[in-house]
Amino acid sequence: MAGAARRRDGQIAQERMLEEAMAAIAEDGLAALTMSALAERLGTSGGHILYYFGSKDRLLLEALRWSEDQLAAERSALMARRVAAPRKLALFVELYLPRGPRDPRWTLWIELWARTASNEPLRAAQQEIDDGWQRDLEALLAKGVEQGRFAPVDVPARASELLALLDGLSTRVVLGQPGADRSTALVRAHSAASALVPAPLRVPPG
Repeated sequence: MAGAARRRDGQIAQERMLEEAMAAIAEDGLAALTMSALAERLGTSGGHILYYFGSKDRLLLEALRWSEDQLAAERSALMARRVAAPRKLALFVELYLPRGPRDPRWTLWIELWARTASNEPLRAAQQEIDDGWQRDLEALLAKGVEQGRFAPVDVPARASELLALLDGLSTRVVLGQPGADRSTALVRAHSAASALVPAPLRVPPG
């Protein structure tokens, strides 16, 4: 019982650290996130954080995983909703895009993308996260095609293309590039989704 309680307390402590790390990134940016700064926010020591995560890179990866787990729960709820496939696709796109230029999840993605070439565990973790989005989008599109709400398409290819486009739009939003706010990105994303996954042609009677 004591061991289980210690594990539970340790899990709560780690989640608190990850939550605070994401909040710090949103408020001050990733560059300002140091072990000492995070420890000060938590009222603990940098050594205590290192005890759980070992390095800043591991902390950032676990923070991204934690954030993606929250989003995966939202995505799962969306996939279970009884709404028309075109509406569900629009909501999927809205969930994927960053909330704004200080979105901490996307800030982490951009930072960690640059490190994957030399870090196999990081690359594998990011691929696992990407696969979840790809898998759910493929399921959404396939269901829409089956129901006659989307024209027949190469579902895996179109899902991959749409996600790549959303990555590009999201990066522009997070970097704060001119004309790349969330509302503009949404308009472009919805337009691209309609082009990549069009409605079926309706042949007029007679």
